Amino acid sequence: MRAVVVYESMFGNTHAIAQAVAEGLEPGNDVQVLSVRDALQLRIEDLDLVVVGGPTHVRGMSRQSTRRGAPEMVRKSDGALMMDPGANGPGVREWLASLGRVTAKAAAFDTRIKGPGVVMGRASRGIARGMRGHGLQLVAKPESFLVDAKSRMMEGELDRARSWGARLARELSAEQRRSAA
Repeated sequence: MRAVVVYESMFGNTHAIAQAVAEGLEPGNDVQVLSVRDALQLRIEDLDLVVVGGPTHVRGMSRQSTRRGAPEMVRKSDGALMMDPGANGPGVREWLASLGRVTAKAAAFDTRIKGPGVVMGRASRGIARGMRGHGLQLVAKPESFLVDAKSRMMEGELDRARSWGARLARELSAEQRRSAA
């Protein structure tokens, strides 16, 4: 299976989750992890699975206006936060808008502050909706991975992301076997 995990990350949490999801997908598979900026020229048609994730900002996917506040949050954190190397540039919303009609299997995830999804919002739902709108077929429900109110990853979330990636690989492999039969 050939797969890619495309991510947008401000402070590194979503990037770390993307890496962990890829680790779960990897055994026996060809998996790449790309920031949104690096995925702009990606040929999705050549892939078996596209996993896309981003941070939840103001109850949904980030926008250019919500990303502008990230450097100020880093400054105010007294060194507790750092900007992810891929933070500058387009986000998942813009990347999705650049896609044409494509056919591939897909999954969506987000990072968000711990709390009820109906209150905190979930970028993964908007990501999933955008992916379906371009012809991608979801193989799993959108997934959220949690950070605390200070944007620090909650304990156990990387392990949970690895497990989710492994589950995606198993489900896609089973679906491919059914299609071949």
